[in-house]
Amino acid sequence: MEENFEGEDLDNIVILNDEEGNEVKFEFLDLVELDEEEYVVLLPVTEEGEEEEGEVVILKVEDTDEDTEEESYVSIEDEEVLNKVFEIFKEKFKDDFDFVD
Repeated sequence: MEENFEGEDLDNIVILNDEEGNEVKFEFLDLVELDEEEYVVLLPVTEEGEEEEGEVVILKVEDTDEDTEEESYVSIEDEEVLNKVFEIFKEKFKDDFDFVD
């Protein structure tokens, strides 16, 4: 099922629910593969639809239901995995973003 949005460029917008069930919008930046797992790199978007300057969010992709091909994103507790995924992302996009440590 594909949704088409007229006018606004929302192809790369992902809407997730936080712990309280609130909808939070993210811009999808990249899909990174590491050790046969997939991770998404997302950038929080403000209410005005503008990108926030700040930290990206990295979540692990997990298939939840093979029949519907739904996937869910789960937070990563392992600091080492987070750093590896972020390093791959930074290397791929070093010309597109200014990274601040």
